[in-house]
Amino acid sequence: MKTLKYLLATMLLLGVCNLTHSQKLSLGIFPEPQEVTISSQTYAPPHGYALRGINNPDADAVRLLKEALPFAKSGKSLPLEIKKLKDKAPEMQRSGAYTLTITKKGITIGIVDDNSLFYAAQTLKQLVKYDEGKKILPLCSIKDYPDVLFRGTVEGFYGQPWSHADRIEQIRFYGRIKLNTYIYGPKDDPYHSSPNWRKPYPAEEAEHIKELAKEASHNKVNFVWAIHPGQDIQWNLTDSMNILSKFEKMYDLGVRSFAVFFDDISGEGARPEKQAGLLNYIHKEFITKKNDVQPLIMCPTEYNRSWAKTDYLDILGTQLDPAIQIMWTGDRVVADITKEGVEWVNNRIRRPAYIWWNFPVSDYCQDHLLMGPAYGLDTQAAGTMTGFVSNPMEYAEASKVAIFGVGMYTWNIENYDPTQAWKDACDFIMPEASMAFRIFCEHNCDPGPNGHQYRREESANYVAPIQTFLAGYKKNTFPEQSANLLGTLFAQITASPSMIYSQSPNKRLIEQINPWLIQFEFLGKAGTSALHMAHAWYEKDRSYTWQRYLETSALLDSMKLINRTLNQKAQPKGVKVGSKVLHPFIVDLYRQTGRNLLSTDGIAPDEVKVSIPSIFTNIDQLKSQPCAEGDNTVGYVPLFEVVKVQPNQYLGIGWEIQKEAESFCFNLPKSNQPGRVFEWSADGKSWSLIPHVSTENAKDTIRTIDPKARYIRMRNNSDQQMELYVLGFTATTKQDPQINEALMMYDMNLDTYKNLNPGEMIHIKCDDINAVSFFLSGSNENLVSITGLSQDGEKNIVYQGNVGYIKLNKTMFEDFSSLEITTIGKESIHIHQIVRE
Repeated sequence: MKTLKYLLATMLLLGVCNLTHSQKLSLGIFPEPQEVTISSQTYAPPHGYALRGINNPDADAVRLLKEALPFAKSGKSLPLEIKKLKDKAPEMQRSGAYTLTITKKGITIGIVDDNSLFYAAQTLKQLVKYDEGKKILPLCSIKDYPDVLFRGTVEGFYGQPWSHADRIEQIRFYGRIKLNTYIYGPKDDPYHSSPNWRKPYPAEEAEHIKELAKEASHNKVNFVWAIHPGQDIQWNLTDSMNILSKFEKMYDLGVRSFAVFFDDISGEGARPEKQAGLLNYIHKEFITKKNDVQPLIMCPTEYNRSWAKTDYLDILGTQLDPAIQIMWTGDRVVADITKEGVEWVNNRIRRPAYIWWNFPVSDYCQDHLLMGPAYGLDTQAAGTMTGFVSNPMEYAEASKVAIFGVGMYTWNIENYDPTQAWKDACDFIMPEASMAFRIFCEHNCDPGPNGHQYRREESANYVAPIQTFLAGYKKNTFPEQSANLLGTLFAQITASPSMIYSQSPNKRLIEQINPWLIQFEFLGKAGTSALHMAHAWYEKDRSYTWQRYLETSALLDSMKLINRTLNQKAQPKGVKVGSKVLHPFIVDLYRQTGRNLLSTDGIAPDEVKVSIPSIFTNIDQLKSQPCAEGDNTVGYVPLFEVVKVQPNQYLGIGWEIQKEAESFCFNLPKSNQPGRVFEWSADGKSWSLIPHVSTENAKDTIRTIDPKARYIRMRNNSDQQMELYVLGFTATTKQDPQINEALMMYDMNLDTYKNLNPGEMIHIKCDDINAVSFFLSGSNENLVSITGLSQDGEKNIVYQGNVGYIKLNKTMFEDFSSLEITTIGKESIHIHQIVRE
């Protein structure tokens, strides 16, 4: 087992001790070296250093060394010797392996290649500390190497590609944390994929590629250019030559690593024997004829275990040249990476897999940020994979949190601690406001319900206190310890965005996460208000409870408004924060308090039934796909993978019973084939055909929908399997349904209300009631008047004052036959509920 060895000096005894992983001290070296012996003594070099040893060491590494250390211009100097490693252990002959020894007599670095020296220099930069303005070094010995040969990212997500500046910064970041791979494969680049993969890049884009390749070389990163020809490739010599021609053009731009992607396609392009033949041709005619390129990488069509139902992988394993690397996402499209799963595919493809980890990619949950720890990676999997790349979010700077974790894992697998790596990432990426950034990241981890069935821990330290608090609150207690903990948390959440804005110089990161920072502050305010609301109820103060209820409601409404107005090009649209634990807690507390406020001896508000928008399907692949819901829309979140629809399988949507559909839009590429039918239903049981929908159209809008319809579905009415994409399936309901506002005062729903305008009156019969409660809201300047009316027409004011919670007992109106409510002022007030007891 690999261990860290810390040489700890004391005043009386110089001892050496071995510490376990859980006990180890943090050196602040990222990634964590494989073996370290370090003294508690530090050393301030009395002279500058001078290079010794091998001739012409790597210029980029030397630049780093000169940034880290004082170098002598003349006169006395200390030796900084660079020499070739003599250690013949396989791991110490791996690209990037190095040794580093620091003594008072000098520094010695042992290397395999230029990458080794570059990484040793990065380690030295992190070891240097300052004491009264002087650089000091620890006396130490380090033996280090990467566990995975190719480590980094694949820009392989759907949606807005990274900017050129983002890519440049990413490559520099990879150099700092010893990642060595960036695969360029943005799905929305037409020159990477269809329709223009055969064509050369325009001049400006070509210059960008050239700059990226140059920057990658300076940072010891393999810039891998990927092509995605499978959607329209012809299996002939012409298209084989087209790929070689494109690769030659990329080679001329400085690219020295190449990949071919066959992911997310169907039909002719997915034939494994044809793919193998093409890749072998590229390997023979291009890769082997260049002396300075890395092995060819391919992404297969069946790239995860749940799709591997045929002999596709076996054909690749037997027919594909052993030098070609094969990518793999795990047991599903989005999945944890286990040793068992990697060994399973290795046996099929007859080589170590090249892992494509779909985290923190968020193209299936674009209303969320995935800022949590990079966990779910098997720490016993060393030696089972030749490469490991993370597919990130479209937000390059925000993706650094997870990418940092991938860097720590792939360098030192056995000692990887995802939680510690996440904390280190927050400190590394935003040192000026690391605690505020950590709080933000801790509550923006989970993607929400999704078709991939992939969830992440979020707000994990607060699950138990929340459960304790809610259980106690429902029993009319107020668990103080949990309340104090949660109150502190919500105060920190409220303050964190302003601290990040004011203290972090990383404006690009702030720009990328800004919608979520705005929403995060409202989350903190809503949580604080909800706790005050709950405490007011516990104190039996209904009036203050209602005041805080309205405040909480307004804050939750603000969050809904942000969700409806920011990040609207996303799928699904909107901005979600704290969506797994904290926001549901606030909503639960809010709703429970609403039930409490409405409760009387004769009313059970929990029995109120409300119809809600929904999606439904009998296709397993879609059963966990989330519902995209707006004020007047309901539909599927787009799924960027092939959906297999068996005969009589369907996908459908439904909307609120009080609403009427105005239109229905679908965008289902590859679905335009015989047997596809669209149907409507009023009850979800009896179905009728929607006529005049041409099977020639994969995309259309239907505006003639029966007004009784509350459900629409697409069904495979053929006897053949269909393969299609679900990029759009949405119903839009009419903006202004006819609603009787008067009913809103008695619907046992505090979120709805009747507008009471100036000059308007509401009357309530006083028969058979012992008390009546009013839940009112409006401007502080507006007053409400409640007047009692007797049988003979006499009027007496029962209440006149501010809007809010008002309760009248029978003694206040027993002489009257009815009550009359009016507003005093120029503005309307809202009557949320009138509760008769």
